[in-house]
Amino acid sequence: MSEIRERAAEPSRDVDTKSDVAPKSPSQASPVKAIIEFVPLAMFGIAYALYGIKTATGVLMVATVLSLVAAWRLLGHVTPMLVTTTVLVLFFGFLTFALDDPRFIKMKATAVYLLFAGALGFGLATGRLFLKKLLGEAMDLTAEGWKRLSQRWIAFFVALAILNEVIWRSQSEAAWVNFKLFGFPLLTFAFMIAQLGLINRHAPGKSRVE
Repeated sequence: MSEIRERAAEPSRDVDTKSDVAPKSPSQASPVKAIIEFVPLAMFGIAYALYGIKTATGVLMVATVLSLVAAWRLLGHVTPMLVTTTVLVLFFGFLTFALDDPRFIKMKATAVYLLFAGALGFGLATGRLFLKKLLGEAMDLTAEGWKRLSQRWIAFFVALAILNEVIWRSQSEAAWVNFKLFGFPLLTFAFMIAQLGLINRHAPGKSRVE
């Protein structure tokens, strides 16, 4: 009987079915998340410089899967954007090897950008702010602010999709790789900086006049 009472007195142990690692706070997660997302791109560039587009495609596929695992282990969760990117990398990478045609891996970025734009657009059309679900922990905006920011991201993603198609179809493979490594990240960074005014104006308690 005493043994039964001792066991009953022990605190219950909940099993974490999500991750062995507690999710990090937004301030802790942001640098780790950025590194995780950048590593596959960097490895793709290095592999391309050393071995060419097909080897680089294989490296990108493996590195993207590993980045997904790393996000799960280090951050305690994975974002829908990272999952979507991983699926598309594997799909277009498979087509690249199966059909022996590197054009497919070049079209992957177009598909990613259009899918993100479509998802945000669908959210706006159905009254759901998907961007808030992704970035809500990092910033606080009014409903109108999230709507306008979503509209801008949709336009930006569509522009990137068009730009990717123009570059890979009209420029050399090396030029496309260089733009993928440096051009798109710089454009994205510049776009994010350009949104600071909107973010500040639509913070709760601030003027909503744009």
